[in-house]
Amino acid sequence: MIAGLLSRIDWMVRLLLLAILCASFIPVEGSARDIAQGISDGAIFLLFLLNGMRLSRADVLAGLGNWRFLGALVAWCYGAMALAGLALFHLGAGILPGVVALGFLYLGTLSSTVQSATAYSSLAGGNVAYSVVAAALLNIIGVFLTAPLFSLLAGQQGFDLGGAALVKILLILILPFVLGQIIQSRTKDWMDRNSGIVGWMDRFAIATAVYVAFSGAVTQGLWTRVDPSAWVVLLGGVVLFLAFGFYGAWVLSARLQLARPARIAFLFAGAHKSTAMGAPLAMVLFPPATAGLLMVPLLAYHLLQLIISAPLANRLRSRSD
Repeated sequence: MIAGLLSRIDWMVRLLLLAILCASFIPVEGSARDIAQGISDGAIFLLFLLNGMRLSRADVLAGLGNWRFLGALVAWCYGAMALAGLALFHLGAGILPGVVALGFLYLGTLSSTVQSATAYSSLAGGNVAYSVVAAALLNIIGVFLTAPLFSLLAGQQGFDLGGAALVKILLILILPFVLGQIIQSRTKDWMDRNSGIVGWMDRFAIATAVYVAFSGAVTQGLWTRVDPSAWVVLLGGVVLFLAFGFYGAWVLSARLQLARPARIAFLFAGAHKSTAMGAPLAMVLFPPATAGLLMVPLLAYHLLQLIISAPLANRLRSRSD
């Protein structure tokens, strides 16, 4: 029975849970933290190189013509969702540790997922081409926009996006992504032949970043600083954010009078938030202890969005049929 239940859980969810458990019981500390940080930085570089190699320029250019769909989606993801995260940050600031509450704003400024939003859109009978282009565009924009948008909205509560942070973003996120785009035509055949290996490299990079960041949070007393009542508030905030993300994206797509397949693509691209972007970026911008606390709302949201997306996609599919 347990084996059957585990087989239905996405591998990324399993790895995230394993990373959180390992960080909780065997956190990386002392001199080993610098080594782990170096490994994490290397894994993040590799992750964004692979993203640059994977996201086809032809697909992106082909879908850029539908600005009614894409323009509204960008405004929703980086406008409405960011403001919702800002509101939840202020609501939780007096109850949750400051950095954990700030994590709601960080969550709101992140891009959509690539794989899961596209997969669930396909399962629900959505427009897969729109899903691929939307996820690609949102992630490309997120590489450049998330950090300054978060800094702007956080104000004095956030961080100063100074020269050192910008250099690190350029070297670890943007440089490998651009390199991946440049060599994309030469590596496409290799990526296609080794898609399984590439997928595991992605997962390893994300899980490594989560493990190092969460280790820092645990050594700073995460499990003692956030008491049971604060966890209730935290999870309640995540549920509210989920409801706003999914319901709001669905309603907005109706107001735009999109066809049903396009509405489904808009729903999952607009409501999902990416740990693949959030975990590496947090590790680039903050020391592990701060990054780990900041990522708590993101990790909870990511796990719950995958849990509710499967039955939601099946329900949408059955109604389409």
